[in-house]
Amino acid sequence: MMPLTETMREPGSYGVLGIPVAAVQIPGVIVRMEEWIARRDVCRFIAVTDMHSVMEAQHDTDFKRMLTGADLVVPDGFPLVWMGQREGFALRRRVYGPELMATFCEQTARKRYRHYFYGGAPGVAEDLAARFSARFPGLRVAGTCCPPFRPLSAEEDHEQVADIERSRADIVWVGLGAPKQERWMFEHRKRLSVPVLIGVGAAFDFHTGRVPLAPVWIREHGFEWLFRLSVEPRRLWHRYLVHGSEFAVLVALELSGLKKFS
Repeated sequence: MMPLTETMREPGSYGVLGIPVAAVQIPGVIVRMEEWIARRDVCRFIAVTDMHSVMEAQHDTDFKRMLTGADLVVPDGFPLVWMGQREGFALRRRVYGPELMATFCEQTARKRYRHYFYGGAPGVAEDLAARFSARFPGLRVAGTCCPPFRPLSAEEDHEQVADIERSRADIVWVGLGAPKQERWMFEHRKRLSVPVLIGVGAAFDFHTGRVPLAPVWIREHGFEWLFRLSVEPRRLWHRYLVHGSEFAVLVALELSGLKKFS
């Protein structure tokens, strides 16, 4: 790993297996989100991306197109952070989705932005909205929706879009999990006038206590994947063991120059 020095480049982006990742930290992401809310000109979306999403993109060219079409792809995963450091960027921490969500709500609650929570199992979005309203005084809930896990009919989708539009939300937190949430944001961004859509995956379950959050020291040293694997082995073994191994091989090929990713 390259040491962090004063000669490192200014914030920009770097490639991870063909995915352009922004060399940003949580404070910078929050600044960008507030700029978009202030401008309120078009709907933009942020992909909070880790190794799993990068590997999904390697196996699905359509998803890769959607992921690279995001207005901002941020590194939620230590492998992506380490690759950014290797490229000379001063990334000391990852942009952890649950932390980004809580930090944004805490720092901007008194600015009265309107938040819409979209995702989770039945009742989860409502529970999250209630918890955040109590936790962050001043936070305004524009609306909530827990869509069914099955594909929506055209009529159901139209109704949900209409509800978000009626809410006049400034930001929609999307907790559908990757790659479903990135697909949803990509496909709906031109149908919505919300300034910011952001996919935060399991943050809904973490913040409502449905899934245990790894201790801070585990999260800050790159071992959250092992903790989550121990908690949900059936659901996550393929993601971490199979995709993780494949990711390591492909990164080695990319760094050695033996394979190029467009």
